[in-house]
Amino acid sequence: KSCIKKKYGQDACNVGDEGGFAPSVQDNTEALDVLMEAIEKSGHKEKVKIGTDVAASEFYNKDTQKYDLDFKHPEGSPDDMKKSPDEMIAYYQGWLEKYPLLCSIEDPFDQDDWEAYSKFQAAVGDSVQIVGDDLLVTNPKRIAKALEVKACNALLLKVNQIGSITEAVEAAQ
Repeated sequence: KSCIKKKYGQDACNVGDEGGFAPSVQDNTEALDVLMEAIEKSGHKEKVKIGTDVAASEFYNKDTQKYDLDFKHPEGSPDDMKKSPDEMIAYYQGWLEKYPLLCSIEDPFDQDDWEAYSKFQAAVGDSVQIVGDDLLVTNPKRIAKALEVKACNALLLKVNQIGSITEAVEAAQ
């Protein structure tokens, strides 16, 4: 809390409806920097790992096949903030090099960008958990495809995604 208060002021320390702080960070790297500083200052660096839910489907443009990292900008984002799947892989690899506590990346690509998932899994899947939530949606057919193309190495199993406990058990098997 003190790291956020020092950098963003007291208002940034108000707790949101999901129980977390919401400082006005300008990009993902800044958010990870603040998080790393807080973990180090708290003395928990040896006890904590970081997981991210990128939710990349939210900022993927199917027409351009690019990921817009500044999609919320009211005046539109500059071209250098629009990344190809290969550029996103390099971007995530930069995170993994800079933030050694980062051990899990959920939904790093669009829910139908199977090729990007497979490339990313081949590049870093032995050292980081790649979670396919939007990719797999607890669907046995999508899980089978992910196994076939080696798209990810972790499943977020949600009964409410597939509809019944029976279907969720089938998905887990």
